Amino acid sequence: MNIDDYMFFKNLPSIDLHGYDRETARVAINDFINDSIKQKHELISIIHGIGTGIIRNTVIETIKNNKNVLEYKSSYFNRGETILKLNIK
Repeated sequence: MNIDDYMFFKNLPSIDLHGYDRETARVAINDFINDSIKQKHELISIIHGIGTGIIRNTVIETIKNNKNVLEYKSSYFNRGETILKLNIK
């Protein structure tokens, strides 16, 4: 299955970054990705909110630089959420 098939699932492991600053969000994202790989979660959700876009931009920048992220997309139903596909192998 590809990432588009999972856009309709609501039970993905997720982290909510509301209230985080940029640096704390960056550390939390990388920790969450690493923990998710250890737990063999191929798809995860990062909730960053819409707001001014600062945290969303931090999310995109962080996951672009993470070699364990194979693919990512904004959720179809919530612009404040990004779905990631991880390399769990």
